[in-house]
Amino acid sequence: MRYKIGIVTVGAALLCGIVWAAFFFASPGTAREDEVPVAYTARLYIPSIGVDALIEDMGITPAGAMETPEGPDNVGWYSLGSRPGEVGTATIAGHRGWKNGSAAVFDHLDALRKGDVIQVMNSSGELDSFIVRETRVYGRDEYAPEVFVSSDGTHLNLITCVGDWDKSLKTYAERLVVFAEKVSDI
Repeated sequence: MRYKIGIVTVGAALLCGIVWAAFFFASPGTAREDEVPVAYTARLYIPSIGVDALIEDMGITPAGAMETPEGPDNVGWYSLGSRPGEVGTATIAGHRGWKNGSAAVFDHLDALRKGDVIQVMNSSGELDSFIVRETRVYGRDEYAPEVFVSSDGTHLNLITCVGDWDKSLKTYAERLVVFAEKVSDI
């Protein structure tokens, strides 16, 4: 599924949407206007919750919302922002819950606590480590530019859905965001 501020575009599978609106993606500093995104082959590891997932490049849909992974096992990196390990904020989204009660990559993201380790291996085999500094829950349509933009440091933010399922909108009521900083930046 893909989301815009106040509007939900539902994919065929009627699955959990991950991110907020295109408004955040158009915020100053989130896009590298002078660069064309290139394929970024990487993996996300979160040992404490058993995550080992391929990171897919995600852009924005024609409707202006961030694309999300099509399946339950991979995560999506917002490729118009910073890459994981680069200065700035890298944002990665993953599903929580899947059709027919099947497991999804971020089912246990809410179990992460301050100090837990998150790692990203890039296509060159280099490993960047991040430490969870906090988690926050936001309303589905809440304005939260800090999820996509930071003024300093090297950050990795993970997003998934939480809260009650809204049958009429076919989405969860809230978004869980895990904020992490690169180990060398702490």
